[in-house]
Amino acid sequence: MRHLQGVVDAVAQFQIDSVDVAVRAHLMPLFARLGPYDPALLVRASRSAPRRLFEYWGHAACLLDVTLEPALRLRMARHRESSWAGVERVLTDKPHLRQQILDDLARSGPLTARDIDNAEERRKDNWGWNWSEAKHVLEYLFSCGEVSVAGRNRAFERLYDLPERVIPAPVLRSPDLSDDECYDQLVARAVRALGVADLGAIADYFYLRKAPVFEALGRLGAAGAVAEVEVSGLPGTHWLWTDATIPRRISGQALVSPFDSLVFQRDRLLALFDVDYRIEIYVPAAKRRFGYYVYLFVMDSEVVARVDLKADRPGARLVVQAAWVEDHAPATDEVARRLAGELRLMASWLGLSEVEVRPQGSLAAPLARVVG
Repeated sequence: MRHLQGVVDAVAQFQIDSVDVAVRAHLMPLFARLGPYDPALLVRASRSAPRRLFEYWGHAACLLDVTLEPALRLRMARHRESSWAGVERVLTDKPHLRQQILDDLARSGPLTARDIDNAEERRKDNWGWNWSEAKHVLEYLFSCGEVSVAGRNRAFERLYDLPERVIPAPVLRSPDLSDDECYDQLVARAVRALGVADLGAIADYFYLRKAPVFEALGRLGAAGAVAEVEVSGLPGTHWLWTDATIPRRISGQALVSPFDSLVFQRDRLLALFDVDYRIEIYVPAAKRRFGYYVYLFVMDSEVVARVDLKADRPGARLVVQAAWVEDHAPATDEVARRLAGELRLMASWLGLSEVEVRPQGSLAAPLARVVG
């Protein structure tokens, strides 16, 4: 758990995504940084008191460091001030539903939206992703901070509950922060996670507005937490986390999922690592360049390859549906050898007994020979 907490301290959030073709997105960042850890640790950290992580909107839906909850109240307040057409429509027809939901949670939570007793005729025109009335109200209350998420069920549906049952009492009782204090905390965590980054990448880390982020960087710079730097070969100003370790060399390897914080900002990935990376889940199969759910392979200080992975659980195989080497990568044989080791490690972690490499991509043949 100390190792898990160390990663939470470093990156602050694990993005959540429903795609389970290989492994859920929020489970992978810890494997990339720690190796084959026990996922039960993450369940404990996010679902058992006192929680170290809680679900909210960070970089999209994320498991976030629970100590950031006070700083995220700024976002909760913005949601309360926003217009929610779907919710307004529901509560105009059923003004009692909001209090009924809160009462149901108080009495029987945690609950999914389907657990709320509310008779309605469901629309079939995809209004609001065809959410139920209860789901509309619950998502509004969740975004406003009036309801929290206690976990997810087997169908990956949110389990809603009252905040006092989810957020640790010392955090929940902590005083509200000013807007500047909220930005200072979130921007500091973003720069710490990124190490060095430009304004766009820092703002994008928690989806913050650039103008107040820039002002926060000025305050953090005056306090000595960040420093303005130039990155050789790149235009514009970057900010460095002043406590960042700058090693003479980096050794090791990791498989990085499409939702890892390392690759949140695709422009940064292209500028720093010369990797043009796009997720192709929603691209028709015939038009995909690299595959459906592609992981990047980081080797030492470079991103050297990408692999489209699928867990064939009935067959107990980790399937490499395609494997590609980057143009700037070192010797292909070395990339294949080290990638094969990481794939075997991932397969073992997932309880799969073998790795299968299919003949698709520029790295497929050498990788298949090593795995073979």
